[in-house]
Amino acid sequence: MARKLPEKWQSSVKAVKAVQVAFDMDEKIQLAIRKQALEAGISPSEQIRDILGLPTNKRPKRPRLTVSLSANDYQLLAEKYDLSSEQQLEIKKKLMDDLIHYVDNDLID
Repeated sequence: MARKLPEKWQSSVKAVKAVQVAFDMDEKIQLAIRKQALEAGISPSEQIRDILGLPTNKRPKRPRLTVSLSANDYQLLAEKYDLSSEQQLEIKKKLMDDLIHYVDNDLID
């Protein structure tokens, strides 16, 4: 007899059954699709679904930037900011300040 999936995981069943498909395409095509997605405020994945005529999420996701940081990255950043590598929240605050400073000075007209 199969075990019943816990209720809190029920909503994840569809996602688990989905298969990610990667496309190796010319960089110009990839860039064009990414630009369209950015201008539309959606992910490249949603843009591809729209192009292919597949259902998309009507509700935009919370826009955010992400970066993966290893323990070594935290150590390097801690040294840069004169913090301990365990002070991850403080490091995150400093990173955000650096990104905001970068954009304010170099990219916003």
